[in-house]
Amino acid sequence: MFLEIITPDKKLYSGEVKSVKLPGADGSFGVLSRHAPIIASLKKGTVKVTEENNTVQNFPIKGGVVEMLKNKMIVLAE
Repeated sequence: MFLEIITPDKKLYSGEVKSVKLPGADGSFGVLSRHAPIIASLKKGTVKVTEENNTVQNFPIKGGVVEMLKNKMIVLAE
């Protein structure tokens, strides 16, 4: 799936990924490729991105919103 992590200042990440773990407002959750459409609010925590080559990257956020639609995920983070 294609992932973009965007803050008001800059784009933190853009590319194809295998999975994403997010700090949801009601608890953390993971998303894999071809996940059903979803919109969720995020709390302070870390977005854990597993890339196609199994490299893991972590992005700390202060909160935000995530949208998954048509195998594309956009994280609007603070």
